[in-house]
Amino acid sequence: MISLHSHSGQYCLHAKGELEDVVLRAIELGFEVYGLSEHVPRSRPQDLYPEESHITPDDLQATFTAFVANARLLQEKYRSQIRLVIGAETEHIHADTLNELETLCRSVPLDYVVGSVHHVKGHPIDFDLSRYELAERAVGGTEALFQAYFDAQYEMLLRVKPSVVGHFDLVRLFRPNHVLSDNVWTKIHRNIDAITGYGGLVEINSRAWKKGLRDAYPQRDILECMKEKGVRFTLSDDSHGPADVGMHYDKLRDYLVERKITTLHFPMANAETQSIDFDPEHPFWTSVWK
Repeated sequence: MISLHSHSGQYCLHAKGELEDVVLRAIELGFEVYGLSEHVPRSRPQDLYPEESHITPDDLQATFTAFVANARLLQEKYRSQIRLVIGAETEHIHADTLNELETLCRSVPLDYVVGSVHHVKGHPIDFDLSRYELAERAVGGTEALFQAYFDAQYEMLLRVKPSVVGHFDLVRLFRPNHVLSDNVWTKIHRNIDAITGYGGLVEINSRAWKKGLRDAYPQRDILECMKEKGVRFTLSDDSHGPADVGMHYDKLRDYLVERKITTLHFPMANAETQSIDFDPEHPFWTSVWK
């Protein structure tokens, strides 16, 4: 089976464990395709997280370079046991972020990109509630935050055209009961149309259950809209260490069955996309996640 979004404590300070141990756990669980996708480096000191107070943006750049080199070694080392694809997860924080991303992708060849938005107007929205509330105040409230989030996502989609769109509705993390207004739905429809227009995949991300949400990202109302518009889906555990690999894939299996998802996709190193049938009775699902 598939996961296309992961992190390790070796290269991400809010994760745990070594990158190779993430790979070994994926092999142990029977993953056929596993994506290694550490965060792209942030360029400004003010964008560092609290656990990064002892490092600099230059350190992040060196860490990312080391990640790609190690990931390529692991890709070759375990080629006979698992298909590893090497990528990165985007940031979109300030006016130059996407320019920096384009420069990075030209200098560091990657198999794919996970297109994610974690900030609105420079404020992180998934680190903790207090920072989420700062973002709300910065833009004028919850409704404005939702609209600004999907606008930032749209800009990222147009510029980057990521192979995989990460946690599409992350903005709901701390406001899961916020009713989506007509204006927000208009932006969601626009963003979905952008994804289908360039042929991107949307991850169904199981980490949402660790955060206490009802569904995986995207939540079922948006997922159904995506299905109607012909979006192609992939899967992600968004693991943050070996112990997270395959996290909540039992719930994910049931979610796929419930939402009638029958086909999954994943990117190849040559930028093409391969599809597979989702079989809930496959040994991957029945032997590990009973």
